Amino acid sequence: MSDPRIIAIDLDEKTIIWRNADVEQERRVAIFDLLEANYFKPLRAYPEDYAGPYRVKLRVEEGRLAIDINAESGELLETLILGLGSFRRPIKDYFAICDSYFAAIRTSTAQQIETVDMARRGIHNDAAQLLKERLENKIDVDFDTARRLFTLICVLHIRG
Repeated sequence: MSDPRIIAIDLDEKTIIWRNADVEQERRVAIFDLLEANYFKPLRAYPEDYAGPYRVKLRVEEGRLAIDINAESGELLETLILGLGSFRRPIKDYFAICDSYFAAIRTSTAQQIETVDMARRGIHNDAAQLLKERLENKIDVDFDTARRLFTLICVLHIRG
């Protein structure tokens, strides 16, 4: 029986060098929302026709994203490696707009906050679409899952 979803997600703590309260909140929300509702279907055939659910670990290795896909039991099914070159600009833009957003929350009017938030969502949506494209023929994910995974990829790139 197929159950194409993530039931647990971990970030390699060695990869995360620094985070503040805002980033930590974004990480918690992304993980909570991801686990509440997601669609994650690796396209490779696994032993005994295993088709989910999955435990996933994200890490950065030598400038590339490593996605460990594990069975519910914890058995490693595969590690998918993605080059991060095409994500450098979206990650940089997302960090910049998030800094503006968090600053706006503290000092700006509701209209100014909404404007910055719309820009933040636009960058996030574009990056999620890029992630979906990069995962094509490897893992089928829905748009909301791609958005939350992109947030977690960003968390892995935070430097103090």
